Amino acid sequence: MGSVKLYDLSQPLNQEVSFWPFYPPFEVKYIKRKAEHGVNAQYIMTSNHMGTHLDAPRHFITNGKTIDQIPLEWLYGPGVIVDLSDVLDELDIFTPEMIEQRVEVREGDILFIHTGWHRYAQFGETPDEEKYLLRHPGPHPSIVDWLIAKKIKIWGVDMVSTDHPMNLPIGRFLGRGGLEQWKRVRAICERKFGEKLTELFPEEHYQLTHNALFPHDCIHVENLGGEIGRRELHNRRLTLGVFPWLFKGGEAAFCRVVAFVEEA
Repeated sequence: MGSVKLYDLSQPLNQEVSFWPFYPPFEVKYIKRKAEHGVNAQYIMTSNHMGTHLDAPRHFITNGKTIDQIPLEWLYGPGVIVDLSDVLDELDIFTPEMIEQRVEVREGDILFIHTGWHRYAQFGETPDEEKYLLRHPGPHPSIVDWLIAKKIKIWGVDMVSTDHPMNLPIGRFLGRGGLEQWKRVRAICERKFGEKLTELFPEEHYQLTHNALFPHDCIHVENLGGEIGRRELHNRRLTLGVFPWLFKGGEAAFCRVVAFVEEA
């Protein structure tokens, strides 16, 4: 056995990070300082849904599993990082077929999708908050049945959501400061998809990947980043790990995500 190289697939998190519209921001302050108390100590207040985080079924299901009830065996194991960054632009759609053209996804894998959108996050290469939050790509509805058939327990994306913006408040009714960004998003999608718009994004598909997959205990990581753009990680089999804190009763939790690659 050779040595194992670790790659961090997590985004940094602090008070500067963009937060989900209408959610509270990440707040941090010192409650003790070295000069006064002999120790530095910080206090934070935040929602669970910013930065790299794992959603548990409880996020959308009243009696669904909480973070502490997710088996460890689901959080570490074989999987793939499929790279679709070269074929995805603003508000584009990706399909299971696009994934399978590039890599073999096996039953029970951990599956991460690299869209390249992490570069627009706060600490990405080219930060653009509106582009990151409002105009990211998303999956075709067929992803739901495909993930269930593949018995995927954990999948993840380097975007703010696993759902397309048109299946979120962003593309349906989000209005902030009188700007009504949802109308802008919808207008772009109307030009992009034309008559297929209502077929691709029917009313009943609101927050589709959350509502349709969580009852099957198929959960996801959002806001992947870090070294996920490394080409040596793409479209190959490797070992992946998702490590949330043991949050009893948690509907979601911040997590550290790692790729493990054996070196010869």
